[in-house]
Amino acid sequence: MTSPLPAIAGLADLAGRYDAVLSDVWGVVHNGVSAFPSAVEALVQFRQAGGSVVFITNAPRPSAPLIEMLDRLGVTRDAYDAMVSSGDATRAMIGKYAGRPIHHVGPPTEDDALYEGLDVRRTGADEAEVVVVTDLDTDDDTPEMYRERAKLWLARKLPMICANPDRVVEHGDKIVYCGGALGDLYAAMGGMVLMAGKPYQPIYEEAFRLAEQAAGKPLDKSRVLAIGDSVRTDATGAAKFGLDLLFVTGSIHAAELDAFGKPDPQAIADLIAPSRANVAGFLPRLSW
Repeated sequence: MTSPLPAIAGLADLAGRYDAVLSDVWGVVHNGVSAFPSAVEALVQFRQAGGSVVFITNAPRPSAPLIEMLDRLGVTRDAYDAMVSSGDATRAMIGKYAGRPIHHVGPPTEDDALYEGLDVRRTGADEAEVVVVTDLDTDDDTPEMYRERAKLWLARKLPMICANPDRVVEHGDKIVYCGGALGDLYAAMGGMVLMAGKPYQPIYEEAFRLAEQAAGKPLDKSRVLAIGDSVRTDATGAAKFGLDLLFVTGSIHAAELDAFGKPDPQAIADLIAPSRANVAGFLPRLSW
């Protein structure tokens, strides 16, 4: 059994220990429909106190359109210095297929920016050399609905580039499956799956570089705090990169942890323990 974790009132309880924050976005700063005002205010306050904030997200699109989306959702730009997305990291993988056919899985036009400027052709799976998954086609889909399609990919020995390693995400008051869940299915069937977002190192290396750039000085990892709501991506990624973690319980794990009722610190510690993350604290929603 692991030791219970400290509940904190807000980021202010920890802010003096850190020079920079690498914050997850979906589930921490917004829910896909609107911003969480308390989270935005917390990051603004942290920056006003001299800290740097870099958003690190598994969204399967480049940063530019994501920043525009944050504007629409009410996430003010003075809450963060920079952003790095899984889409940014994935574009480098897709670029290796320049001039060759790829098969896209996900919303048909929403992720067009992922391919902008890359010389690839979108085709059916029977012609493609690689499958690129951004998300499931609709929010109502489940990974199991793709098993028959995946049999064709497997028979043709197609690698899968998964632009969003998240399994599930909070969308309004629903929990929906993401590309990572389809990646898990394909891997379990024996397929090759490539990912570059959280919890993998390339996206953290770029986020850390952007944090140092914003701070205008080298940063010690012991003074950089990761904030996230997912054990699989945020907690594991923070642990592998050597960062402390502030865990937000009121998103994808809200029901199982009774995040807005009477959360059990021991249950939260046990949930996070497999990641080996060093948890600085937990709270249901990010606030100052």
